[in-house]
Amino acid sequence: MEQLKHECGVAMIRLLKPIEYYKEKYGSYSWGLGKLYLLMEKQHNRGQEAAGIGVVKLHADPGSEYIFRERALGAGAIQEIFDTVRPQLEKIDLDNLPARDVEREAPFIGEIYMGHLRYSTTGRSGLSYVHPFLRRNNWRSRNLLLCGNFNMTNVREIFDSVISQGQHPRIYGDTFLLLEQIGYALDKENHRLYKQLREDYSGIDLTHKIQDNIDMAGVLKSVSPLWDGGFVICGATGSGDMFALRDSNGIRPAFYYHDDEVIVVASERPVIQTAFNVARSEVKELKPGSALIVAKNGDLAISDIIGEKENARCSFERIYFSRGSDADIYRERKLLGRYLVPDILRSVDSDLDHTVFSFIPNTAEVAFLGMIEGLQEHLNSIKSKKIIESAQTGELDVQTVTRIMNHRLRVEKIAIKDIKLRTFIAEGAARDDLAAHVYDVTYGCVENHVDNLVVIDDSIVRGTTLKQSILRILDRLHPRKIVVVSSSPQVRYPDCYGIDMSSMGEFAAFRAAVALIKESGREYILKEVYEHCKAMEHLPDYNQENCVKAIYAPFSANEISDKIARMLTPNSTKAQVELIFQSLEGLHKAIPSCPGDWYFSGNYPTPGGIRIVNRAYISYYEGKSHR
Repeated sequence: MEQLKHECGVAMIRLLKPIEYYKEKYGSYSWGLGKLYLLMEKQHNRGQEAAGIGVVKLHADPGSEYIFRERALGAGAIQEIFDTVRPQLEKIDLDNLPARDVEREAPFIGEIYMGHLRYSTTGRSGLSYVHPFLRRNNWRSRNLLLCGNFNMTNVREIFDSVISQGQHPRIYGDTFLLLEQIGYALDKENHRLYKQLREDYSGIDLTHKIQDNIDMAGVLKSVSPLWDGGFVICGATGSGDMFALRDSNGIRPAFYYHDDEVIVVASERPVIQTAFNVARSEVKELKPGSALIVAKNGDLAISDIIGEKENARCSFERIYFSRGSDADIYRERKLLGRYLVPDILRSVDSDLDHTVFSFIPNTAEVAFLGMIEGLQEHLNSIKSKKIIESAQTGELDVQTVTRIMNHRLRVEKIAIKDIKLRTFIAEGAARDDLAAHVYDVTYGCVENHVDNLVVIDDSIVRGTTLKQSILRILDRLHPRKIVVVSSSPQVRYPDCYGIDMSSMGEFAAFRAAVALIKESGREYILKEVYEHCKAMEHLPDYNQENCVKAIYAPFSANEISDKIARMLTPNSTKAQVELIFQSLEGLHKAIPSCPGDWYFSGNYPTPGGIRIVNRAYISYYEGKSHR
């Protein structure tokens, strides 16, 4: 129901054959550019705030451009970028040029392609914050294109490190700092090679020798151990080196594919499968802590850069963000729905005859299918028992079997996304009234004041849409009871690794726990937690602990769920409202390969994450609204 924003998606392509090869085999010099477009469009779900592309030519003549970049803002950014690039290629009659002239004259046709889709989790926007970033230099091997799916928790530490090298960053932001940090290390690597080779080579020969011998693994090893966060950092030099580095815990996803024509990196596996028509088994996951590195000559290596640590692959990726067309994700989302069945049956007293099942929004459809499969199994067991009982009493005939088998679940399309809330209506009452009509409902499916209505969502974070729109509109169907089911557990803690959940006061579960603390006369807990958080600020990493867990400790998950339901139910609602959340046990059972659950459990995989949650509580307690 609520749109969560993800940091971003990445795509990289390295062509391994001369560009005339792709013209001859696929009919176009722009084959690589077209594949980049596909990779980006297929990952459009990962970032609709902005997008950018970068292209590196390996064989451009001196005096001609060899790095091209285009960026745009807004949900239509991908289309805008390629609409800008297309006329530049049409103007030079690309299809009728010989390969050498394409190398000289054609913009955005090269050997390295980089694409990026952006959602901001920092609150900063504008074209200057859109990836890829570019660091320019008159030596090709010192130029750097950089993009990534990341959020660093220790920006201050990185900033201080950059300053200590004598640099003067223009902007305080993790991408800007990483660009300068990696760029500085790249400069040092160039200088190392210059000193090593200058006795035997000079001039352009020396330049080429340096380009051929850049140790990109060494460059990354010199800077990345400082980074704390979830990340996939992608880069390309002007001379033809390319890399993608993943964090040690595997928090952010990265996959790759390679054959004798191409090397591809993307944030999601099925995107590569679709764009390049390859089998799932051919698309590999980039190992946490490792980098995919492609040298100027096209040699591919997977290098351990910072080591693999405890698995903290993001479970929210599987629940919500990643494309459900991935075979594993599809299966996992169905299991998330299936594991909620016992709680749903309890809530409706197992009265399937008077219960209607549906889902909101479309992203919850796969979990809904799993839920229905689980309910169908329950119903089938009831049917089997009735048939056996009828046989034992001698009452089994065609009519009896037909009557039993016709007992079906009541599955309906109840809610339909109807309009988008227009932000030009700023007044609270008018805005709330419009928000209540974002969804429309299907009338005639629910028997007034008799039927239960069960709707499943993939997550309930803030509860704003639930309160302002969903419950109001569902109540118009006059159900006896509304049961809203979340396929994810209660979101209790902020994310700091790339999902737009940053302020404690945003979370319905946190607000409910605080309300229960106040109602029970234990407000001293709020102050104690604040004091503990303040004490943590000056302690080293190994002493960090999540003090905010104490807010939830006095209450069971059901108590908090019931309080959330009461808080989010509009006063005018006639139906009884109940909220059911996935359990942590059910989450890990459904998604065993991605145990990262800090937003639910508070168990952050890095010290920076723990510092962030404590700071978030300090900001809440002190009444500050910043991230």
